[in-house]
Amino acid sequence: MSIDGRLARRMWHQLEPIHAALYFSPQAFEEAAAIGYDVESRWPSYFAYRTAPLGRAGTNLAFATYYSFSPRTIAEHVPAVWDTASPEQVLRARHRAVDRTYRAMLGDGDGVGALGEAAELARQVAESVTVGGRPFAAANLDLPWPDEPHLALWHAATVLREHRGDGHLVALQAAELDPCESLVSLAAIGGAPVANFAGRGWSESEWAAAQDRLAGRGLVDGEGQATDQGRALRDQVERMTDDLAAEPWRRLGEQRADRLAQLIQPVLGAVFEAGILPMTSTLAIATVKVPD
Repeated sequence: MSIDGRLARRMWHQLEPIHAALYFSPQAFEEAAAIGYDVESRWPSYFAYRTAPLGRAGTNLAFATYYSFSPRTIAEHVPAVWDTASPEQVLRARHRAVDRTYRAMLGDGDGVGALGEAAELARQVAESVTVGGRPFAAANLDLPWPDEPHLALWHAATVLREHRGDGHLVALQAAELDPCESLVSLAAIGGAPVANFAGRGWSESEWAAAQDRLAGRGLVDGEGQATDQGRALRDQVERMTDDLAAEPWRRLGEQRADRLAQLIQPVLGAVFEAGILPMTSTLAIATVKVPD
């Protein structure tokens, strides 16, 4: 992995929780319920909030951009989410949800008001991304920038998170891992328990078939555990993902990136102290270690 790739991975660890708070906070569920979404499950609001920047997306566009969800799960929610509220209504609710979430965690006064420098640095990084082949990043970057520092910081974190995610799909396809195989191969290296992927909607038979395909390539053994070849391929995916995410961080430079990391520590700490994020996720953010 390049030096810039290592920096991109380090900053992903810092910014991912700041972005992800939207999908788990009580305030976000309240705002989703207020515009008509069923919040007994987190998926209706998740698909609405995350897909809204793409406009009134249909099933195929959503499947193409999400990649790892089963087509059935995508079709269950998209385009049906737009029958409840328009993308424009969802984006306004998303704005309110982020505002309320971060005011609850940081306080209305100095907590959210002290983020000006962090928001400015994060925006510089986000606005420097190259969006060719990056639909989620491009769609979010097309949205108006919020004036309030805490909202601008969240928006920048979202652009950068989606920029990285779009690149990750390129890396998965370069490794010839289809949507289900991408999850099976991640579970095989211990990135996350198989049960954590239940929400992606793949059936037991589809999961088993993907595991058989990987076994045929020598990537997993008979127990579904990664072989040395399988681990090497996943390392390749993570390394390529980091390198594809490196460009904006290269432009910012390590010194200013370190400054941004320092400035957002109170926000990061507030997210973890709030206890709204799951202890384990499907991102393997704390478990996958990529060798240099």
